[in-house]
Amino acid sequence: MAAHLGAHETMEVHEILTSSINAINHFQLYRSFVKDQRLLQMLDRQLQFMTNEYNHMLQTLSQEGFGQAAPYRSESMGAPVYGLDNPAPQSPNVSMNQLDDWDVSSSMLSCHKNSAAKKMMAALECANPQLRRMMQQSSINCSEQAYEVWQYMNHMGYYQVPTMKEETTNTVLHSYRPAMNQAMNPAMMQGMNQAPATGMPNQYQQ
Repeated sequence: MAAHLGAHETMEVHEILTSSINAINHFQLYRSFVKDQRLLQMLDRQLQFMTNEYNHMLQTLSQEGFGQAAPYRSESMGAPVYGLDNPAPQSPNVSMNQLDDWDVSSSMLSCHKNSAAKKMMAALECANPQLRRMMQQSSINCSEQAYEVWQYMNHMGYYQVPTMKEETTNTVLHSYRPAMNQAMNPAMMQGMNQAPATGMPNQYQQ
């Protein structure tokens, strides 16, 4: 396959493979600082998956294997916890000896977020359809791993979710209306656009 890739997508693959090596190396480094066993198990599971995915990319490029990229199966930790509850102050560490589970999980999350964005951008530049699908699936895998790490951080109180007042949230989200098209019944559209009188401009009515 590699001989048939364009110059631009070749460089995209080069960037992705280099980033994958860096991510694997960083995860191996983080391992020695983990205290919580649940985080350690997740890190090891993700590290193994990242290593297998990297090897699969190499096999595909060398024409040794053409199977679809395997999806990542994350482990759910239940519903997200919303709201702020005395979030701990944050600041850079003075030395590497201060690295703890918060630092490790936060670094893992940043790694997956950056990788998901970079791989999707690479997919958009790929002319080869198989390579394009592989990059797309790999981006989704990073997204799933990121959410798994985020769930852990959320339930540990490391990553809290600020919220607005329910009235404010509803006001913002209910300000949008469906777009008109030939398939929609005008009477249906009229009903959707009717909003309760609140004394507010129509676009801000709840």
